[in-house]
Amino acid sequence: MKTTDLKIPEPVPFYKTYIDVLGEVDLLDMLERQFQNFPNFINSIAEDKLSYAYETKKWTVAQVLLHIIDSERVFQYRALRFSRGDETALPGFDQDLYAPNSGAERRSKESLIEEYIAVRQSTITLYKSFDTKTLQKEGTASSLPWNVAALGFVICGHQKYHRNILRERYLL
Repeated sequence: MKTTDLKIPEPVPFYKTYIDVLGEVDLLDMLERQFQNFPNFINSIAEDKLSYAYETKKWTVAQVLLHIIDSERVFQYRALRFSRGDETALPGFDQDLYAPNSGAERRSKESLIEEYIAVRQSTITLYKSFDTKTLQKEGTASSLPWNVAALGFVICGHQKYHRNILRERYLL
C-alpha cells in the first residue's frame, strides 16, 4: 500500500504530519528501508552526543532515539489490536513521562541499535502478515479514529520527522 492509497480517518491532523513527511511511498518498502538505514544513522552519532540537548528542558539525543522506539511499540500494539478486530478504545500515552523514565542516560549506541532492530523487525513481520482488508480495519486510540495502514505510515513518518529534528537541532 502506498501513502496515496491511504484513507485517513478524520480527524487525524496531528498525526497526518508524520504521513505527509513521507511523500509517496510504499509502506513495506519504507519499513524495510528505514530498517536498513536507521541503525547506521544511530551508529554515526558520537557517543558523547547521546547526552546532548540543544536547550534546557529539551530531550537528549538518547531520549529522542528511545522516544522513536517507544512510540513504534505503542503504534505497533495499536495496529495489532485493530487488526484482530478489537474495538476497545485505547488510551493515549504521555511521551513526556516516558522520556525521563526511559533510562536513556544509561544507554549505549549499541543497545539503542539492538532495541531498534528488534522492534522494527517485529513491526515488519506484523505488517507483512496484513492483507488489504486488514490494513483498512479501524479502531480508536487517543480518542481519535485510526486504521491499521495509517498506524504503519505514522510509524515511518514519526521516525523520519524525529531523525530530521536530530539532524537539524542536535547534530549540527
